[in-house]
Amino acid sequence: MSAEPPAVVRCPWATREPEITYHDQEWGVAQHDDRMLFELLTLEGAQAGLSWDTILKKRAGYRALFAQFDPAAVARFSEKRIDKLVVDPRIVRHRGKIAATVANAAAFLRVQRERGSFDAYLWAFVGGVPVVTRRPPAEELPAKTPLSDAISADLRKRGFSFVGSTIVYAFLQATGVVDDHRSTCFRARS
Repeated sequence: MSAEPPAVVRCPWATREPEITYHDQEWGVAQHDDRMLFELLTLEGAQAGLSWDTILKKRAGYRALFAQFDPAAVARFSEKRIDKLVVDPRIVRHRGKIAATVANAAAFLRVQRERGSFDAYLWAFVGGVPVVTRRPPAEELPAKTPLSDAISADLRKRGFSFVGSTIVYAFLQATGVVDDHRSTCFRARS
């Protein structure tokens, strides 16, 4: 008689697709590619008030409509282009979030010029080393932290919007700046 393989234990929020694949392959992985950082910052801002499942299902639409998250291209989007995006069902049709993405692309480019890359800017907040937590499954993850408060404030000072501390904390988790995989999760490295 063969034994069944043990069940894979994940963080409690990853219960169905597309969250499972996202959790298993991306969430908490240290990200250093500026284009991917811009993508994740955009998607986290778009998620405000919605489920992450909704955003993941629209991710391909975002990539297609936002120039594969090339910040230089997005920064040049006109009001006419924004008007077209507002009616496209492939993304969240919220004018404020779409306009914020265009403005954030311009702010992103300013940070790149100032710091050499957005990656250098972001990871400087943690000295280049991810913040690793290993909370037990029953413990709630925080919605924000002093780190996300500081980064949120600095981003806003630099002209970014839809970057409140809660959004920034989710962004830090998404980019691996903060690795919040639960202690029981198969992705926990330490």
